[in-house]
Amino acid sequence: MFSLSVLDLVPIRSGGSASQAIKETVELAQRAEELGYVRYWFAEHHGMRGIASSSPEVLIAHIATATKRIRVGSGGIMLPNHTPLRVAEAFHTLEALHPGRIDFGIGRAPGTDPATSQALRPFGGEQFPRLLKELISLSNADFPQDHPFHSVRVVPDDVKLPPIWLLGSSGASAKFAGSLGLGYGFASHFSATPPAPATNAYRESFQPSDAFERPHVIVGAAVFCADTKEEADHLAKSMDLSWVRLRSGQPGRLPSPEEADEYSYTPFELNLVRDRRTLSIVGNPTSVRDQIEALAQASGADEVMITSMIYDHAARVKSFELVAEVFDL
Repeated sequence: MFSLSVLDLVPIRSGGSASQAIKETVELAQRAEELGYVRYWFAEHHGMRGIASSSPEVLIAHIATATKRIRVGSGGIMLPNHTPLRVAEAFHTLEALHPGRIDFGIGRAPGTDPATSQALRPFGGEQFPRLLKELISLSNADFPQDHPFHSVRVVPDDVKLPPIWLLGSSGASAKFAGSLGLGYGFASHFSATPPAPATNAYRESFQPSDAFERPHVIVGAAVFCADTKEEADHLAKSMDLSWVRLRSGQPGRLPSPEEADEYSYTPFELNLVRDRRTLSIVGNPTSVRDQIEALAQASGADEVMITSMIYDHAARVKSFELVAEVFDL
């Protein structure tokens, strides 16, 4: 049987504010802990008017303080946006503050538009393997004596990095994650690529490590759950319009379902919506359970991580409550 967790993009809704979105994130995380979800992760996005998770490390620290047991982490830190030493220091500090409760998920995408990416002055995704190995060596202080970083120490130095999860959406990094003995997360909540080839490649290449004695696969799922299929469809309309705006290069704040109802979709945009809906799990609790179970079985997931871009905060919380109830968490 698989476990369930939460990926929070901290959506900023139309008519709302980023500060309000962060406040609601605290409430959702506390409720997720009460409901029995295993972990609560934040993704790194920059310059997006509808997403308030530009600083996952800060959110992780805040949510870990506001909760007691649930694991809190990044899903993920986009490593090419940062120097490995700075990221290692941040997660050593988080581990020192909240021992045994922090997860360190990392990815290679920029998590933003080209102009904002340039402002971040990233290294570039092609350097990701080198950056990751450098980060791990800095954390372990195991560079050879002739290496220029041999004397560099990550402080706090009395803790190790939290468990590292390598995140992907196409399978390109699956074997790499397995060879390093890392956890692996596949972004089925937005990737149309079937997860099974990547998750199988990860398991086949897995080498045990201190953090992971055996392979562990997390698969993301976009979920909209309500008492009825009709109500769930209504909630998902926010995602429909948000996706169309993102694909057209005009991302904004998360629209209400009513705003989406009033929008005049072109035939091309309707095709975008239909394609996006095939990646989402929408329905009443029984239907959602069946769809999540099917995803877990098809992907071989040890864990399904749910993200729900629902406009109304109460409806968003209820969606997670209904899922927890139908799975008897």
